[in-house]
Amino acid sequence: MSTYAGQAAEHVTLPSSLDEAVEALAAMPSAVPVAGGTDLMAAVNSGLLRPAALVGLGRISEIRGWQYADGAALLGAGLTHARMGRPDFAALIPALAAAARSAGPPQIRNAGTLGGNIATAAPTGDALPVLAALEASVILAGPEGDRELPVSHLLTGMDPLRPGELLAFVRIPLLHAPQTFLKATGRTGPGRAVASVALVVDPARRQVRCSVGAVAPVPLRPLEAEQWVAGLIDWDGERSLAPEACTAFGEYVAAACIPDQPGVELPPAAVQLRRTVAALSRRALGRALA
Repeated sequence: MSTYAGQAAEHVTLPSSLDEAVEALAAMPSAVPVAGGTDLMAAVNSGLLRPAALVGLGRISEIRGWQYADGAALLGAGLTHARMGRPDFAALIPALAAAARSAGPPQIRNAGTLGGNIATAAPTGDALPVLAALEASVILAGPEGDRELPVSHLLTGMDPLRPGELLAFVRIPLLHAPQTFLKATGRTGPGRAVASVALVVDPARRQVRCSVGAVAPVPLRPLEAEQWVAGLIDWDGERSLAPEACTAFGEYVAAACIPDQPGVELPPAAVQLRRTVAALSRRALGRALA
């Protein structure tokens, strides 16, 4: 039995495999899966959640590593931020490693997991804009078998988790493409993002993909800005842009994510947030093209 904020969960199950975890969730529809527990504990301690049952995922070794599969990296949902921040992982998916390193202080990075970041879907989740820019997909294990869907469908609620389902893996295409992640926080050092930007320059598809986090309930893709800047890049040449073009791109992204309201002046906080997004987007594009 596990106790949170003075109240105990009635049932705690500790499966050792994905199949056992799915069975446990199917048997207890009200159960809450927990891996690192960083977001769960915050919700419990603030009184927002009182789980009657928990399914602990810490003993499931198959979701704590990664493997290569058909030109993609198949990441276990139990990968911690600390593990993803290491150099070997950074060589694989640099933007996700950068997001993992910025996820918070060491105790959060050591406990928090990729799957928890996705399942909680907090607007400030650092991994989320990276996964959107990389066009990742999630593999869900459930009573009816596995199914795969774009991570964006899960985050936006277009295709939510079904009863008994568990986020098992994340599939990310392995790109020979520059990618960056930048964030702004309200204080020095690791902290929750005020705004974040993930950006990929994909020569194979001649695309620039940008995703902005923390400014809305889900990561935002400024598609028109992506298409505009991709049209400026000489994909057969040096793939460089003038500083003025990077600045214009940043302003384009910021205006798309924090738009003007007809007849209403933007409040100072929104104006400052727009400036922050513009600066992050400009810097991210410049770094990716450097």
